[in-house]
Amino acid sequence: MNRNDVTEAIITAKIAKGLNWSDVAKAVGQSKEWVTAGCLGQMTFSAEQAAVIGALFDLDAAAVKLLQVVPYKGALPTAVPTDPLIYRFYELINVYGTTFKELIHEEFGDGIMSAIDFKMDLTREPDPKGDRVHITMSGKFLPYKMY
Repeated sequence: MNRNDVTEAIITAKIAKGLNWSDVAKAVGQSKEWVTAGCLGQMTFSAEQAAVIGALFDLDAAAVKLLQVVPYKGALPTAVPTDPLIYRFYELINVYGTTFKELIHEEFGDGIMSAIDFKMDLTREPDPKGDRVHITMSGKFLPYKMY
């Protein structure tokens, strides 16, 4: 068994049990965005959090242990995403990435936005022309240091 097997088991159990990520997050005590990323193999759960996930999804002890191992992050099946929704984020970065970079450097200086000291909130925004996806991302600014 590997971490990908655990992710597949979680997704299978989530569908079978009719759970949603908000309920799972509530049980774990963290945001739905972070818990979903963890269940999909991108974050490391504490022993207590892994035990909750294990109980919710009927995972065995080996799977619960794997939830506590630091994963290989940022793994997509292809270099250019082929899933239409993920591809739109790739497209968004291709179109607006230089704008994000330019504005962050102008506002903060030479550095990066952390994806480690980071939080995200995803909500549905009602709109008469069709509901909108509202994503707020907040990452700590990390300046490059001179040495």
